[in-house]
Amino acid sequence: MVTEITEGIKVSVETEYQPSYSSPSQYHYVFTYRVTIENQSDSTIQLIRRHWEIFDAALSKRNVEGEGVVGQQPVLEPGHTHQYVSGCNLKSGIGKMKGTFLMERLVDGQQFNVLIPEFAMVAPFKLN
Repeated sequence: MVTEITEGIKVSVETEYQPSYSSPSQYHYVFTYRVTIENQSDSTIQLIRRHWEIFDAALSKRNVEGEGVVGQQPVLEPGHTHQYVSGCNLKSGIGKMKGTFLMERLVDGQQFNVLIPEFAMVAPFKLN
């Protein structure tokens, strides 16, 4: 697990290779990642947008941007946590992701970026 804290917002990510959904002979490797967002600040916040940079050893960098996460724009009060699972496909079986969440403090409408720590995605047999 990797973790990053920005302005009192803790983001942790865990990844897992999904062999039953992957097809290495067709250059299709599927990974899931679990993101945990913990509000350690004194303010209620809302996740507005996400931006991902996806690096695949077989391809150039891809950027993915959109509203919220998995169809939600969660509100987190101080001390609260939001967790979700999503996935990523790679062609090489080796890659990494990192990004930012755009958050908004509900008390004053101030928006700020929270770092999503860089994490690796490696099919286990690629390590041999």
